[in-house]
Amino acid sequence: DLPNIQASREEKRKGRRKTSRVRPYIEMIDYLRHIGIEKDLALPSIAVVGDQSSGKSSVLEALSGVALPRGSGIVTRCPLELKLRKLEAGTGWGAVISYRDVQETFTNPSQVESYVRKAQNMLAGDGVGICDELISLEITSPDVCNLTLIDLPGITRVPVKGQPEDIGDQIRRLILKFIEKKETINLVVVPCNVDIATTEALRMAQGVDPHGTRTLAILTKPDLVDKGAEADILQIMQGKVVPLKKGYIIVRCRGQSDINENISLAEATRLETEFFRSHNHFSYLLDEERVTTRCLANRLTKDLVEHIKASLPSLTEQIQIRLSTVRLELKNYGQGPPLEPGKKGPYLSKRLLEFSDQISDLCRTGAKGEGNLYSLLRPVFKQWECHLRDSKTSFRDAVTELTENYEAYRGRELITFSDYSVYELLIQTHVQALRLPAMETLKIIRGIVQNEFRTMCEFCFPNFPNLRYKILNQIDDIHSKQEAKVEKRILEYLSMEKLVYTQDPVFTQKMVDFQFVEQQQEYESVCLDTGEDATSPKNCAIFDTRKLTPEKFIIYFEIVYQRLADFLPMLMLLFMLKEAAVMLRAESMDLRDGADVVKLLTEDSEAGRKRAELHQRMERLRQAQERISINL
Repeated sequence: DLPNIQASREEKRKGRRKTSRVRPYIEMIDYLRHIGIEKDLALPSIAVVGDQSSGKSSVLEALSGVALPRGSGIVTRCPLELKLRKLEAGTGWGAVISYRDVQETFTNPSQVESYVRKAQNMLAGDGVGICDELISLEITSPDVCNLTLIDLPGITRVPVKGQPEDIGDQIRRLILKFIEKKETINLVVVPCNVDIATTEALRMAQGVDPHGTRTLAILTKPDLVDKGAEADILQIMQGKVVPLKKGYIIVRCRGQSDINENISLAEATRLETEFFRSHNHFSYLLDEERVTTRCLANRLTKDLVEHIKASLPSLTEQIQIRLSTVRLELKNYGQGPPLEPGKKGPYLSKRLLEFSDQISDLCRTGAKGEGNLYSLLRPVFKQWECHLRDSKTSFRDAVTELTENYEAYRGRELITFSDYSVYELLIQTHVQALRLPAMETLKIIRGIVQNEFRTMCEFCFPNFPNLRYKILNQIDDIHSKQEAKVEKRILEYLSMEKLVYTQDPVFTQKMVDFQFVEQQQEYESVCLDTGEDATSPKNCAIFDTRKLTPEKFIIYFEIVYQRLADFLPMLMLLFMLKEAAVMLRAESMDLRDGADVVKLLTEDSEAGRKRAELHQRMERLRQAQERISINL
């Protein structure tokens, strides 16, 4: 008839309006959970807790309209996030189950149990163990309410075969992980035919919510209440046994006998309403909407939405605080590579240019992180100069010894004459002896410069092992080539010094500087001893110019000393530092051409991992902030 049709239409319109008000909040929380915001802050949720065989699975079946895993022992072995999404009438049933990297879609309600068992076996193993990884099951249907619940393993006390001895403690820790959060509504399932005050599930809820402000108790199996005990149940419903501000709701769901008799969930819902309507003690609770699964669904939806609304200001504040904290932490880890592939190439070029500039400055000024590069090189060059200076003494001694014992070296020359080649060989031998200390100096200089280049590379690319490896290899190769080049130049120069040559003005000036003329005049002023034979050894010695030879060769060695003291350091500075820096800059910049930029900019350091984690966290928080602002 028309009035009933109109009433039905009005009820549907109210239902649609209710859905339009409720669903945005439920979907917002689902979105926040999907992006992983629970890693940063707790979200409003409903956690379902109950002892084994409390009827927890039956309640969830009645709310979802599908059969979930049943059986003895621990059936729920992983937290199960049950998302119920109401669709328009006439829309088909569908489900999506997600866990780890798995996501599967199916359209047959009878497959839910097998998919959930498969997921639990994947996460917790093919046994009776548990796992705290979440399984998400989203069900879309015209016959469900908009609600999200998290089903937790049933509380057990005694381990069964195959279970670890501490299985009870493991389950309690897992449950507490969810119910202790102030953002969680604890839905505690308790059978009517047990002493409610002693149930473990309610005691755990009281432990984390002593005032009962976020605990709603569901009393199951009212048909199993002994006659005469109904008054006790009503006392509980009135909050006189265990007071809960959210109160109690009684439901009668399918039992195992109903399942054995193939009673459908829809039929079980009808039978549930008839049971309470005809019950002598509980019928008035039907009018107060404190019984039946339908009332429970409406109540949970209402409580969850109100809980979400009340939590939004707090969530917003927490997100802002965490965003500020993340930004501060990011400053401690420097600027990492961009996440967008198109920006990685320019970023690599920028970092290589910065490294190139640092190498240039190092060569130009010597300035580095701690001290100055030239302050490290100067002592090595000073050591080389000291070796040369010390060698003058040994050279003087060698020339003097040669002069004084010249008869042992004398050839066909007349007395008072000297063979130049004998003294020339002495200089050549002395110069040849400088080869080893020169090469040792080169190796020390290479080590210092190469170490500073490597240190600069480590400083500029601390978090990029592949890029660092490439440039460190370049540094080694360049310095190996440059060392070989300098070694060849040193040997060439020492060979040139064996020629025993200098310009006359240079040598003359040195003799003036060493007052050689005064020594010569002093020598020439010596008179002949006329009292003896002119051919006596004493008079021959007066005419022997070898007495002046040591001084002249020592004066020449001073020129050699000056040339070597400056030339080798200048040679090493040019090739081992200046030219090596130019080569390194060119080769490092060439890395941009045809390089695997993503590989070069891959980070594996703790700082890199932490920076990436902070960037991901900041992006989650930013997305959450934007999503919440829509609902405020």
